[in-house]
Amino acid sequence: MTTQVEQQESAQKTGHVVEKKQRRWQDYFTFNTDHKVIGIQYLVTSFLFSFVGGALAATMRTELATPYSDFVSPEIYNKLMTMHGTIMIFLWIIPSGAAFANYLIPLMIGAEDMAFPKLNAVAFWMVPPGGLLLLSSFFVGAPEAGWTSYPPLSLISSQAGEAIWIMSLLLLGTSSILGAMNFLITMLKMRVPGMTIHQMPLFCWSMLATSALVLLSTPVLAAAMILLAFDLIAGTSFFNPVGGGDPVIYQHMFWFYSHPAVYIMILPFFGVISEVLPVHARKPIFGYRAIAYSSMAISFLGLIVWAHHMFTSGTPGWLRMFFMAATMLIAVPTGIKIFGWCATIWGGKISFNTSMLFGVGFISAFLIGGLTGVMLAAVPFDIHVHDTYFVVAHLHYVLFGGSVLGMYAGFYHWFPKMTGRMVNETWGRIHFFMTFIGLNLTFLPMHELGLLGMNRRVAMYEPEFQTINMLCTAGSYILAAASIPFIINVLWSLQQGEQAGRNPWKALTLEWQTSSPPAIENFEEEPILWAEPYDYGIDTYSVDRGQQVEELLAEVKADAG
Repeated sequence: MTTQVEQQESAQKTGHVVEKKQRRWQDYFTFNTDHKVIGIQYLVTSFLFSFVGGALAATMRTELATPYSDFVSPEIYNKLMTMHGTIMIFLWIIPSGAAFANYLIPLMIGAEDMAFPKLNAVAFWMVPPGGLLLLSSFFVGAPEAGWTSYPPLSLISSQAGEAIWIMSLLLLGTSSILGAMNFLITMLKMRVPGMTIHQMPLFCWSMLATSALVLLSTPVLAAAMILLAFDLIAGTSFFNPVGGGDPVIYQHMFWFYSHPAVYIMILPFFGVISEVLPVHARKPIFGYRAIAYSSMAISFLGLIVWAHHMFTSGTPGWLRMFFMAATMLIAVPTGIKIFGWCATIWGGKISFNTSMLFGVGFISAFLIGGLTGVMLAAVPFDIHVHDTYFVVAHLHYVLFGGSVLGMYAGFYHWFPKMTGRMVNETWGRIHFFMTFIGLNLTFLPMHELGLLGMNRRVAMYEPEFQTINMLCTAGSYILAAASIPFIINVLWSLQQGEQAGRNPWKALTLEWQTSSPPAIENFEEEPILWAEPYDYGIDTYSVDRGQQVEELLAEVKADAG
């Protein structure tokens, strides 16, 4: 690893002004334009909010352990549900995807920074005030109609709380739009010379698809929120049927964003899994172009399936058939990814470290969520289980079993690059098994609850559902407790973890060609595309080739000197 003195000497020779190699801790609390600092700011902020959202979920599950409203009132329960859903989506999963994108995209394509560094910093600094506004809405009357807040139910809520809630979503949505624009331009215009679009890592392809979805769908949600605010504050009737408005229009606008939002949350972690599995299985990714193009197909199809959330809202039969077919069709590119990942690890030399465990756990859990999604695409079945706990189970297997397990796989994989230290594998495995057991114990029984007819979004239920609900509540406590080994591992590894070196996984993508953590300007010199990103196990590849290239370059420089 290049020392700080060597870096400064190199800077003097080239005439570049380079700051010290590692940032001070104070830099992470400032308006900093370094994409790596911004990535870590996103990551830490999103995890802090996740603990809040998780505490709200534990409170809700405690209430649901019994069929009676004996822990919190039904009104408080509804507000907790609104806050939990909004926090987990807009303040944890989406910002954590942006965290990985901010940190990794310039490194993966050999760029020094994002295309618009200042705009990148602005995008992040919209998140903390947006989150604080969201939390404050709880104390002045958060929406009580569920986080979807369908009018006219939402018009019954406190106008002050609803307006603050809307303002927070507008801030967070604007942040997503600015970030997506930055990601797209960076990947399309700032790749290192010689890197074609088909040589980009698959994480970059996933962010291309995600960014396109954000730019096309988020403005529609913003428009719906603004019109809803007018109804609440100015007395207009865009959605209020009392004045001639139509609440179904709100549902169309809301779901035109909110179903693509599922792919905005999952696509970045599809990319993460595509990076983790080949490295730790020591095999090339199976079907690079198929996996890359399937991300784009999901992005396109994700825009034409929103009304499957509205099969019970009076949608005409012929239109139901279209959305049913489109929803089933989107399972095809998703299935391509699943088969590609399974073929990648089949016969590989698998290292079952923590990152790989979360990667394999992701595949199994997301497969359950995907299969139940195909079931819900069928109109008769969807009508039968609409607004029941079957939908809750499906949603959480996709977003927790998918996005969150993928998030942890990426966290453990790139933690050495971000910090220069390895994680403690014992604590990491404890974290994985507690998370995986808690996930399945919490959400798998909910399928049965839904099939038996237990409605979601209510605090009280029939006594015959209590046994299953107690199982779900016990699982949620295990899931919450899984945060403890995770926090211990992070704090211990930051201080005592083994030095990681430049490339502890012997990976081939460009971020592993620079130091750990990376230099201020990412690379001391222009990185070299000395191998395809997934050429593991290829006859022409040697795990020491990267080191050989570096030694050869050093010899050439010495001869030239």
